[in-house]
Amino acid sequence: MTRRSYDESDVRVRPNRRGSRPRTKDRPAHEDAVEALVTAVDRGRYTTLVGEGTSSERVVTAMKARELGRKGIVVGDRVGLVGDLQGGPDHLARIVRQHERRSVLRRTADDTDPVERVIVANVDQLVVVTALANPEPRPRMIDRCLVAAYDAGLEPILVLTKADLVDPTPLIEAYAPLGARCIATSTPSDTDVPAGATVEDVLAHTSGLDELRDALTGHVSVLVGHSGVGKSTLVNLLVPDAMRATGHVNDVTGRGRHTSTSAIALRLPGGSGWVVDTPGVRSFGLAHVRLDGIVAHFPDLEPGTADCPRGCTHDEEECGLDAWVDSGRAGPAGAARLDSLRRLLRARSASEDA
Repeated sequence: MTRRSYDESDVRVRPNRRGSRPRTKDRPAHEDAVEALVTAVDRGRYTTLVGEGTSSERVVTAMKARELGRKGIVVGDRVGLVGDLQGGPDHLARIVRQHERRSVLRRTADDTDPVERVIVANVDQLVVVTALANPEPRPRMIDRCLVAAYDAGLEPILVLTKADLVDPTPLIEAYAPLGARCIATSTPSDTDVPAGATVEDVLAHTSGLDELRDALTGHVSVLVGHSGVGKSTLVNLLVPDAMRATGHVNDVTGRGRHTSTSAIALRLPGGSGWVVDTPGVRSFGLAHVRLDGIVAHFPDLEPGTADCPRGCTHDEEECGLDAWVDSGRAGPAGAARLDSLRRLLRARSASEDA
């Protein structure tokens, strides 16, 4: 029996079910990607605005391309889109690029949490919304938001709601030395405006809204605050077609119910700016802020550190801040502000030791 010689026709090749194209590490450049603004994020789907301010402006739903990996896309991001850019509910594009951010507002769950949560990108103003009553104002929460704003390079604005219930003057005077703009507002209760009232009827019983609108015009602003302080109510008045859900404060706990479940960017009427409404927060951790830089974000106290001994932790008997506050140079709220600073420093020190 003679041995048969074999050639290449005898080799069986199984077809590759994933395709026969050779794999490569080279990624497409996507030079045809179209720039868009992310206005909302919901369960892996991104609402984007293409052609902003042009006659071809349209809303496009997109998903993040696999090649972006774990890179997070948030409201306010400028991204590059490819694929189906027609817009509409039956069309889906892909986000293939994240453009460089001008600013980023971050927070952590608490001062010991190493995980940063990016709230919004590319804004230039942080509007801290707090109620003067029901729920009661929390100055330490305000201080934390101001530190986060200064750290991110944002201009802070303090908006005090329900000014018809409590005199806002003491709180305004407490934060006036910081240079942060304070705006007191009041909106009508259910008994002030009858059922079926128009937006004009509501505005007739509202105060401070024009000043707030002027402060937001020409800017991209993010609203941050506890649940129940009136953020969504303000947004609905500023952007009448926003239709953001509003809720009531629990009479027993004094806490509001989460009505905004996700961040969303809304354009002010006339295209004069953007506001980003965010869900209510219970805490505002600052684990991402450097410990030695926190005191610099208390401009009413920072000059007093000139009299501190070298290596002062600002929480010891020799600290020069006590004399600074006692002299009145930190303003009427100096003692409370110093207490807030020291509580914040202790919490951060504990997190770093851990």
